[in-house]
Amino acid sequence: MSEPRMAWIAVDPASKAVVELARKVADTSTTLLITGESGTGKDHLARLIHELGPRRDAPFLKIDCASLPQELVESELFGHERGAFTGAVERKLGRLEMAQGGTIVLDEVAALSPATQSKLLRVLEERQFERLGGTETITIQARLIALTNSDLQRLVAAGQFREDLFFRLSVLTIAVPALRARPADILPLADALLQRAARVHGRGGAAFSEPVRHMLAAYPWPGNVRELKNSIERALVFSTGPQLVPRDFPESVQFADTGLGVALRSLEEMERDAIRATLEATHYKIGKSAAILGISRKTLLDKRKKYGLN
Repeated sequence: MSEPRMAWIAVDPASKAVVELARKVADTSTTLLITGESGTGKDHLARLIHELGPRRDAPFLKIDCASLPQELVESELFGHERGAFTGAVERKLGRLEMAQGGTIVLDEVAALSPATQSKLLRVLEERQFERLGGTETITIQARLIALTNSDLQRLVAAGQFREDLFFRLSVLTIAVPALRARPADILPLADALLQRAARVHGRGGAAFSEPVRHMLAAYPWPGNVRELKNSIERALVFSTGPQLVPRDFPESVQFADTGLGVALRSLEEMERDAIRATLEATHYKIGKSAAILGISRKTLLDKRKKYGLN
């Protein structure tokens, strides 16, 4: 099997198990369900599976079932004939048809309406469909991968998702673990994300300081890989030197608990923040600020210059 054109950082045993499973299912044409919290990289894994298998050079098409109105989801999926509904001024091919022998990804499949769920079930069972407003039966050649961060079994029990569709989708299932459940991936993934962001922003040579590495490893990342990516990009934009320091990151990340109940910040960072807060509270009155801080005016002026607190 040829190597994919994209990578999945897999250092932690939990991630290695996901990649191993992805390799096993890549050569099959069976419908696949990928589950996991928001931001864990489900769509990234779907793309990896596509590229690992024999369909890698065929189209890879994705439909966001949660953000599109349901009538548009059906049109995007099945296509429509001219005059099928108001505004349908010409025939449109759907993703099922356009994908040919490639892969179609249904992102947040739990958001599909009951009517669309029924039509999708027929597609999965018969491998056939008609365009909206059409009579021609079209055979599907593409593989379908469904993604969800919802508990489909709970939705089935609540009558909000078809049980037969759930069983049809879940023949092959891959559960992507949350980032906090694969801690050994955090720093290698952070390094890869920083390199990518540095290229985009023209910041070659950017690196994490040691306190930042401790901070990233300690934070639980409730927003998973997406939060890590956004935090690193934000830090890169706010940084003033080649090394990213804790103050460049969002406060929620800065004050990650190390297990000792203290924030992962250097003494210099704490000193800078204390001096800045004191100067702001005294409206930059040097004598008064120096007295509060317990240092001389000269020392305060030197430190103010050092930290760029103008």
